[in-house]
Amino acid sequence: MTDLHANGLRFNVHLMGEGDPVVVLIHGLVVDNLASWYFSIAPAIATRAAVLLYDLRGHGRSEQPPAGYTVDDLALDLRALVTAAGLEGRPLVLAGNSTGGLIALRFALRYPELVDSLVLIDAHVGQSRFGEQMAGTLELEGEERTRKLGELFGDWVDDHTADGQPDADVEATLRLFRRVSTRRRNPLVSVADGLVKNTTLIADLRATPPTSDEELRSLAMPILALYGEHSELRPEGERVAALAPGCVVELVPGATHGLIWQATGLLRERLGAWVDERRATKS
Repeated sequence: MTDLHANGLRFNVHLMGEGDPVVVLIHGLVVDNLASWYFSIAPAIATRAAVLLYDLRGHGRSEQPPAGYTVDDLALDLRALVTAAGLEGRPLVLAGNSTGGLIALRFALRYPELVDSLVLIDAHVGQSRFGEQMAGTLELEGEERTRKLGELFGDWVDDHTADGQPDADVEATLRLFRRVSTRRRNPLVSVADGLVKNTTLIADLRATPPTSDEELRSLAMPILALYGEHSELRPEGERVAALAPGCVVELVPGATHGLIWQATGLLRERLGAWVDERRATKS
């Protein structure tokens, strides 16, 4: 892990692997950071290509400024990080989980010449009420917030534990889940509380404009959209597939929103195959 300065801020960054394309893994908002990728998908992808992991502004070990949390701000951060990390001019595969997918999408709309392809992992893509819905969820506190996290992770943790022992593929996930579920003294939760209470994050999300049909139609790069069969965001992935000419949507049977945890092995294999396909097109 190292610190890089970009767009006027200090970011926690981790580079793994080598070769093109460069796979940029973008995590979700608030109770998330680069660790969710590091302990699940990134090491396998780094055997195929260079991988860039980073904590979004205000998350993990990156600097937490009081303002600048619009999706466009977060896309600008990534643009500056590409330069600061010495990746200028190299083809980028942007893989975004949840709201990380929306950041990847905004980056691709703003800098299409830099993007080889997109991988949207049960991603928000900017439907009309995205900002209001996200703000409402983030304003939950205490037990309500814990319950919301439990809805995402709890049943899946139970399903992958036999005789009190987790299967091999979810050991790291369980560690992260326990960190999220502990008391407010936990650094991960403290960072999340700071984001919600001490920054403009909620106001910035409320002001997020929807992604228009015209914008989605303008996306010319290949797009892989992976969504849970029972995810509430499935219609968003299907909308992208209907409008973006190079998009293919794949549904993960039985899964809901937490694909990165619910289908880690499948996601690792599918993203790895996608990177191999993209590398083959360049050779």
